[in-house]
Amino acid sequence: MLLFDGGQAPNPRRTRIFIAEKGLSVPREPVDMSKLEHRSEKIASRNPLKRLPVLELDDGTILTESIAICRYFEALHPEPALFGRTPLEIARIEMWNRRIELGLFGTVAATFRHTHPAMAEWEVPQIAAWGEASRDKAVQFLRFFNDHLASHRFAAGDAFSVADITGLVSVDFMRPAKITMPPDLTHVARWSEEVSARPSAKA
Repeated sequence: MLLFDGGQAPNPRRTRIFIAEKGLSVPREPVDMSKLEHRSEKIASRNPLKRLPVLELDDGTILTESIAICRYFEALHPEPALFGRTPLEIARIEMWNRRIELGLFGTVAATFRHTHPAMAEWEVPQIAAWGEASRDKAVQFLRFFNDHLASHRFAAGDAFSVADITGLVSVDFMRPAKITMPPDLTHVARWSEEVSARPSAKA
């Protein structure tokens, strides 16, 4: 088994944090995205979309998409349960992971890809207006999330889950995207401090 890893990019990091929470050790091959190594034949032959992470199993089977890879490891190693146990927990975690993916993960990524000068050759066409609109949408979602966290310890309730991992990498990626966290979002700040303090956040 080999994980082709993309460093601090949000999706590769999301997968690493998940694996760390499971207490697993998975061999990794670093791929330097700043040098466009994710567009190399080594990656393209495994994932025609030329995106990371990519998990290659011992029999040559390829898995891509960070959440699909996380689900694979969840099925192999059910504990700790990061996608839930009961039907309600599973549905609630799926709901919040999806909300965060669409409302924060995606909008932060769009802000970065469409406004950062270093992304001009990656995101063609780079549409600044779309990036700025995404910036506003990210902050709007954070306010919604802040209200939710006023009565919940974690994104999907009282237990840490994959939804918190998605939220953590999203909030951390706000810095390179140059999105400022509004100072009045005290519940998001409390949650962010707690999830960032977990050892897995350093993965």
